[in-house]
Amino acid sequence: MKLSQFKFNLPEELVALYPHSVYHEIVDDKGEKHISRMTRRDESRLMVLHRKSQTIDMFQKNKKGKPVEGQYLEFRHVLDYFDEGDTFIFNDTKVFPARLYGTKEKTDAKIEVFLLRELNREMRLWDVLVEPARKIRIGNKLFFDESGTMVAEVIDNTTSRGRTLRFLYDCPHEEFKQELFALGEAPLPRYILNQREVPHADAHDMEDFQTIFAKNEGAVTAAATGLHVSREMMKRMEIKGIHFAYITLHCGLSAFNNIEVEDLTKHKMDSEPMKIDSQACKIVNKAKQEGHRVCAVGTSVVKATETAVGTDGLLKEYDGWTSKFIFPPYDFGLADTMIANFYHSMSPLLMETAAFGGYELVMEAYNLAVKHGYKFGCYGDSLLILDD
Repeated sequence: MKLSQFKFNLPEELVALYPHSVYHEIVDDKGEKHISRMTRRDESRLMVLHRKSQTIDMFQKNKKGKPVEGQYLEFRHVLDYFDEGDTFIFNDTKVFPARLYGTKEKTDAKIEVFLLRELNREMRLWDVLVEPARKIRIGNKLFFDESGTMVAEVIDNTTSRGRTLRFLYDCPHEEFKQELFALGEAPLPRYILNQREVPHADAHDMEDFQTIFAKNEGAVTAAATGLHVSREMMKRMEIKGIHFAYITLHCGLSAFNNIEVEDLTKHKMDSEPMKIDSQACKIVNKAKQEGHRVCAVGTSVVKATETAVGTDGLLKEYDGWTSKFIFPPYDFGLADTMIANFYHSMSPLLMETAAFGGYELVMEAYNLAVKHGYKFGCYGDSLLILDD
C-alpha cells in the first residue's frame, strides 16, 4: 500500500492534550476558585470493530439491545466482549523522565536533550537527541542544574540531531540515575506540548504517562493503549476469570518519525529492545490451545508478539531487538483481537491497526471518530478490534 492512502484530516482540537479526566471547582480558604483535574483512565471513549461482520459499535445498548445514540461506549466496556479464560497481553515497559533542559557552556544558550538509552553505565554514556542540533558540537559541555554538578560532554555525532553524551558525574550508578532523572520531565510527544498553554509536562504527567502495570524501565514514550487500564478494571477482569500475560518492548520514537517514502515497503523502522519470557509464553499458548481469545493491548504488543510467534502459531521466548514494520496486507500469527488508540494521519501505528482490522473498515472507523469528536494520540480514545 501507499503512504497517501493513510492520510486523513485531523482537526487540531481532536488531539488529546491530557488523559480523560473529570474536573472539579475547588474554593480555597481565601475564597479563591481553582479547577482540579482527576484522571479517569477507563472512562475514555471506546469504538468496537467486528472484522467478519464488518460492523462498528459506538454506543452503549439499552435493555432491549438497541444502541442509545449519544451514550458512547467507554473503555471499561471492553470487559463485555470477553469471557472467562481469555487472555490479555500487556506491555509492562516503564517510561523514564527522558526530556532534560539545560544550557551550553560559555554562551549559556538554552538547549534540550532527549535521553534515548544508556550505552555504557560505567562510562555514563548516553545516546540522545539535541535541540538546537546545529549549535551542539563535539567537545561542548552541557549543564543541567544551577549548581553545575550535572554536566555532560558531547563526544560523538550519531545523526543530524543525535549525539553521544558522557556525563561527568562521579558517584554510584544508581545515585547518578536518580539525580539525572530528578532533573528530567515526562517525555510527552511534541504534538501535545506544542498545543498546551505551557509547553512543558506538568507534575501529573509522569504518573499519567505511565501504565499502572509499568515495571521494566526503558521506554521514552508510553505504551499508550495500556494507559486506559485502571486498577479497578483489572480487578474486574480478574474476577471475570480473564488472564494476564506481560511482555516488554521499550517504545522508542520511531512511531513519531515522518515516513518519507510513498512506497511503504521501502520504509525502515528503528530497532527497539524487547523481551518475552517463558511465563508469558505459557499463559498465552495455553489460552490459544484451549480455544480462548488472545487480546494484544496496543500496537507495541502486536509488534512484539508478531516478532516472536512461531510457524505453529504459538508464542516463543525472545530477548533481543525488533524493527518489524506492519502494514496491510499482513497475515497475523498470534493475537486474534487487539486494542489500539486512534493515531495521527500517516502514522505507522495507524498502518498496523489497519493491517489488523482491515484497511477499509479501520479507515471508516477513523472517519466516524473524527465526525463524532473522538480524541486522538497518546492520551486519546481507543479502538477494540474483534474477530467476529
